[in-house]
Amino acid sequence: MTNHTHQTSPNVYARIGGLAYLIIIVAGILGEMFIRNTIVVSGDAVATARNIVAHPLQWRIGIAGDLIMHVCDLVVIVVLYLLLKPVNKNLALLAMLFVVIQTAVLVANKLNLFMPLFLLGSADYLAAFDPSQLQSLSYIFIKAHGYGFGLGLIFFGFGCIVYGYLIFKSGYLPRVLGILMQVAGYCYLLNSFSLILVPEFATVLFPAVLLPPLIAEVSLCLWLIIKGVNIPKWNERELITS
Repeated sequence: MTNHTHQTSPNVYARIGGLAYLIIIVAGILGEMFIRNTIVVSGDAVATARNIVAHPLQWRIGIAGDLIMHVCDLVVIVVLYLLLKPVNKNLALLAMLFVVIQTAVLVANKLNLFMPLFLLGSADYLAAFDPSQLQSLSYIFIKAHGYGFGLGLIFFGFGCIVYGYLIFKSGYLPRVLGILMQVAGYCYLLNSFSLILVPEFATVLFPAVLLPPLIAEVSLCLWLIIKGVNIPKWNERELITS
């Protein structure tokens, strides 16, 4: 395995990771803006329930898209570990663990999006509940999904801070990308802890607080696809750490 890693250009990994990252970004935007946001009516459980019942396939497509996104998460996690371990293997491993936990939390969180489909179905056992109760419960699970997403982003925020440090120190990736990723990490932490501690403040912050992370992640994604790493400096770093 080690020999194969040395024989394969790091830019092969960079481009694979960049393309997977691009899928994550596109799938994330499509899932939120064009699927869930067209179905979920903020503060209105009845209208939201009616939209889910009317468009169950669209709701399921959103869930499937999220799961594809999380599969791509694993590709990016491995690629960033391979690209950044010459800087500091232990910190690269720490960042990888942070983001693996984030992905595990977000995958488990998808169960909250399945619950409205179960609650708003036509199964006989649902007759024990009033329609208004089922609609309210469905909306609660959608709200829980939002909080689950925030919990996952706590771990991703810490991962971004570590990634940013490693990129900044690498010498074979632009330092500005490292700075942007660290800013992104702090924004994710601010957003998530605000959601937990002061939800009203989080509402004021969102979505402006997530603009710097979007800029950082798109920049890193495009850099990996178009430029990759500086090979001479990569080789120099490899010699130092080998």
